[in-house]
Amino acid sequence: MSRAGWFLSAVLLTSPVAVAQPDPATPAEPFPDLVQRLQSEKPQFAERQQSLLEERYDLGNHPVDGVTMSAGKPVQGGVRVKLPRGMTWDKLAGMTADEIKAGHHWPAGLLPLPHPHHEAGGMIFTKPLIDEPKKQTGRDLTRFDLDHDLPDHLLPEFPPPIFLTTRPDLGDVSQGKLVTTDNFEELFKGILNPKQLDGLRLLVTPFPQQQFNMTHDRRSLRPSLGVACFDCHNNGHTNASTHTVGDIRPNEHRHRIDTPTLRGLNIQRLFGSQRALKTVEDFTEFEQRAAYFDGQPHDAARKGANDLNRGTEVHHMAEFQALLDFPPAPKLDVFGMLDPSLATEQELRGQALFFGKAKCGVCHPAPYYTDNLMHNLKVERFFEEVLINGRLASADGPIKTFPLRGIKDSPPYLHDDRLMTLDDTVEFFNLVLGLKLNGDEKADLVAFMRVL
Repeated sequence: MSRAGWFLSAVLLTSPVAVAQPDPATPAEPFPDLVQRLQSEKPQFAERQQSLLEERYDLGNHPVDGVTMSAGKPVQGGVRVKLPRGMTWDKLAGMTADEIKAGHHWPAGLLPLPHPHHEAGGMIFTKPLIDEPKKQTGRDLTRFDLDHDLPDHLLPEFPPPIFLTTRPDLGDVSQGKLVTTDNFEELFKGILNPKQLDGLRLLVTPFPQQQFNMTHDRRSLRPSLGVACFDCHNNGHTNASTHTVGDIRPNEHRHRIDTPTLRGLNIQRLFGSQRALKTVEDFTEFEQRAAYFDGQPHDAARKGANDLNRGTEVHHMAEFQALLDFPPAPKLDVFGMLDPSLATEQELRGQALFFGKAKCGVCHPAPYYTDNLMHNLKVERFFEEVLINGRLASADGPIKTFPLRGIKDSPPYLHDDRLMTLDDTVEFFNLVLGLKLNGDEKADLVAFMRVL
């Protein structure tokens, strides 16, 4: 063998063997097989989630007499979290965190709520939000592998009204309609300037997303244009569509995401429940490049991530969002406090509690009822870590203070939907903050929050 031949043989023998890597564009599982497999598993996971919900909550339709959301949907009342047999809220409130943890007394409904199928995750839309865009535009946001899990009466009203900071005289500028690509110009031309109108156009335009795209591993039966910002934040508000947070790993630690309202975005200084992004422009870019694709850049590149232009498109979207106002609150004065001539005695007592004994006003000061900060409630003091339907109930960490203006329009509550009513939130914070509120005080506090 020549010297050159010997050298070549040595290189081939000692070099790492090249292993063919799978082409991500080639499906590991043919799409028809994927659909068949996931659809066959769907009833199992739906039953698992429904059993969890029924074990934790009273899911019945129990509206509060005379209390409605801004467009007239009844507000649900009552504490929905179920307690262990023999336990009462007063008994719990009389225990220390260590006693509750040692005795395993923490109510299951106060633990983190898993995604409808936590192992699969991804965006999932409510039935009204699926039906109306399909009717208007023919676009289908149905997932073939799972459905949304909460009943309609526990969700925000649909479609919600839109109130603009620039035209409060108009009231609901949506005219009771869901704003989509089919009607946004008809509804808003002449009310918005050209930049704002273009921003609204982009907010109702669908872009590729992890589960809704044109690739083989999507979760829609037909190739999809994607999802729009206003699919979750319909009419600049929320429909309680959910997702799993994209920037936490491993998967069992990922939070179910409550879709917050965009109303009052102009007074907010932090964006994302935990990300603390400083501008809505930052958040828009983060959503498009990362959150839409579960924080996986390789998926974003393959499935068609839309890189918006910061100086024009992102700016236009932000300019429109800054116009979204809170709903009217006729009983509040210019300082965001109750007008004594309009409020009931119960509401006035609730306000005094809110800014006094209940300590709500520490994090939720008037007039917009947010301090634009993040706080760690350290709820893990009350329970042992436990895996629930694929979600590990453990420490949540700091969460931003969401505004409480218009809060009755935005059920369910907390950053992961674990609380169905405002009554539930009062019981939760009564325990977490050690407030020792009695039954009448809790009712007064809820009455006040319903008029914010």
